[in-house]
Amino acid sequence: MISAPADLRNASSCASKALGPEPASGAIAIPPMPDYNGRVLAYTATAVIIVVGVLQDAFPHWLLWLLAGALIWPHLAHGLTRKTFLSRSSRIRQKMLLVDCVIGGAFIGLTGLVAIPAVSVALMLMFSCLIIGGIRQWLLGSAFMALGLVAGIAAVGPADSFQSPLLTSLCAMASTGLYICVTAFYSHQQARALMLAKTQIQNQREQSIALSHKLAKYLSPQVWQSIFTGERDVRLETQRKKLAIFFSDIKGFTELSEEMEPEALTELLNHYFNEMSEVALKYGGTIDKFVGDSIMIFFGDPTSRGLREDAFACVSMAIDMRKHMKIMRQKWRSQGIKTPLEIRMGISTGYATVGNFGAENRMDYTIIGKEVNLASRLESLAQPGEILISHETFSLIKDRILCRDKGEITVKGFTKPVPIYEVVDFRRDMGPNRSFLEHEHSGFAMYLDSQKITEEERQLILRALEDAADGLRAEEDLPDEIGKFG
Repeated sequence: MISAPADLRNASSCASKALGPEPASGAIAIPPMPDYNGRVLAYTATAVIIVVGVLQDAFPHWLLWLLAGALIWPHLAHGLTRKTFLSRSSRIRQKMLLVDCVIGGAFIGLTGLVAIPAVSVALMLMFSCLIIGGIRQWLLGSAFMALGLVAGIAAVGPADSFQSPLLTSLCAMASTGLYICVTAFYSHQQARALMLAKTQIQNQREQSIALSHKLAKYLSPQVWQSIFTGERDVRLETQRKKLAIFFSDIKGFTELSEEMEPEALTELLNHYFNEMSEVALKYGGTIDKFVGDSIMIFFGDPTSRGLREDAFACVSMAIDMRKHMKIMRQKWRSQGIKTPLEIRMGISTGYATVGNFGAENRMDYTIIGKEVNLASRLESLAQPGEILISHETFSLIKDRILCRDKGEITVKGFTKPVPIYEVVDFRRDMGPNRSFLEHEHSGFAMYLDSQKITEEERQLILRALEDAADGLRAEEDLPDEIGKFG
């Protein structure tokens, strides 16, 4: 008459598939209670109620004929839902339960509405409807049960007495209680299994997040973000886009590598890359690769703010790197590295092919094209501390950044000589109103950007400068004092 709940089991099965193979130990398997088993249990309970009710004269004797239907119907329903076209019907479990409600309602009507058995059968039906389909199924089941009940009452009429003998009542309540307890036990086991599956999914989700953050270190943050948000597919594909392309390397690094131990050199290089990467990410650059002491960065993919803003961000990044290099150089001197390390940079803007290159099982997100070669050539021609840019880059940033004409160069892949320019500085930072001040000597380096410091920091800086000045004056007066006593 009633099918056992299996929605929870289906949901858990999907969760298990998402998790992959089950652990060898410690996992709680979802106990199966198919519709067939639940229907057999419910109709067997109803058959017991019929037998006891007939023996105690609570029901008419002809109801014994219903025993055959009660014992046959679960098997027939199982065959219909598994081996006929009904197996392809959507929501077949809910539909078969509505048939059970009609049968249960008709049985209640045929018994003449004897109270306790009627309530017992109705409880089993309503309990199953709530578990399998929720409130909607419960309302539909109640309506169909009412239809069956009306048909049963119309056929035989109500019983002379709605009261049932004590044994019949006890038997009906025990049968219903047994069905509800068994069904609730399996539902509880399924809920436990679902909780375990949820915990496993959460653990794997946390592991996946941790793994993704580890993998992110091998990709530029913009590329990693576009992949993990689904904006970009991981497949071999490229496109032509206008990009701002940046190359840099360290002048004097080769000589330094001959003087330093590999471990110390590695630490210095990693510190340099880390600092420069922070600057690149601050301006939104996509870090392509590190090669030796060189860095390749581009702007305009996978995200872009427009060609003019991309070019300006790229040149702004280069200026910031040049200033930051002075601070790093002073720090290296304090660590005993006396070789003067200077950064030189080249920037070009133009069309390049960008995307995933390589094989299906090993890809590299990078760019190729003559503009890449031009940026690399500009970097190799630049003097220490110099930023060379192409003409197109110059035309995009000249209103905000002061540049100096450096003539023309011949580059492979370009039919005509290429005009190049040297970046001087931001126009806003030129003249007496500039916001920054920088000065460097052996044993001394200072870089000050007054727009970036707070009032509290300003006072600390003034105090430090005054202390430094007093110390220098004291050292200057010391020879005079020694001369007096000499």
